[in-house]
Amino acid sequence: ENLKNLARYCDEFLVHGVDVEGKQCGILEDLVTLLGDHSPIPVTYAGGVRSLEDLELVKQLGKDRVDATVGSALDCFGGTLKYNDVVQWHKRQNH
Repeated sequence: ENLKNLARYCDEFLVHGVDVEGKQCGILEDLVTLLGDHSPIPVTYAGGVRSLEDLELVKQLGKDRVDATVGSALDCFGGTLKYNDVVQWHKRQNH
């Protein structure tokens, strides 16, 4: 119900999994599932993404209604996840 009330004031939610933010330790699966089940508007989830598999998991658990952002896991920020691999993954999702 809170998500519905808040949705009246915005076009999209940006939700940070603060317990895993910047740690590259995996996503908060329960939070992504909750957002996919209950958000009445688009959601971008941030926190813990470390691999393309995590992006797939967000897609699955979020029922194709939750997007993810990747930060410190990217190679351009010192992580091991290749930026170009993420771009290619994203392009495949939109075709």
